[in-house]
Amino acid sequence: MNTLVKHLKGTFLAGIFVVIPIGITIFIFKFLFDFADGILGSHLARVMELFGHRGYIPGIGMITGAAVIYLAGLVATNVLGNRLLKFGDDLITRIPLVKSIYTSSKQLIKVFKDSGSSYRRAVFVEWPRPGVRAVGFVTAELERDGEAIVVVYIPTMPNPTSGFALWFRENEVFDSGMTVEDAIKFVVSGGVVIPADNK
Repeated sequence: MNTLVKHLKGTFLAGIFVVIPIGITIFIFKFLFDFADGILGSHLARVMELFGHRGYIPGIGMITGAAVIYLAGLVATNVLGNRLLKFGDDLITRIPLVKSIYTSSKQLIKVFKDSGSSYRRAVFVEWPRPGVRAVGFVTAELERDGEAIVVVYIPTMPNPTSGFALWFRENEVFDSGMTVEDAIKFVVSGGVVIPADNK
């Protein structure tokens, strides 16, 4: 009887560890799909009713959203379109409340976009005091008086667009075992998303 209970308990727990991550992933994707589809889908349904088509078509909002993103990309890569976007950018950054949200969003996107080229490697440094290790990104490596020096950018959580650029000796910098992308995910998630190799 005890063996059966142990078997059931162990198998059930193993099943939970398999099902829960899959369930969460499906839930998040469903939420994102419904959210993105709902933004444009309901409006498009009204437009389609004007042309005699009744009813909501699932996925039409997502398809339209993808088309809008593609067209925005075409505009952004065009010289004239780039000027228009810059003009719109200047207008948005003059609106008090909108400015802070818009600027923060742009900075966050820029971090992900430029991380591969701006950050050379993800490291650990003892900061703000000895014995405490913080995640940092090496942005420059140089030599001063025959000594190897590195500039390490230490971001604040969960917003990696603000932080501190500090100078360290090379021997004061420790390998984090994380790629730059993994370290950014770690920072943005507030330490919740930890790469498998570091667990």
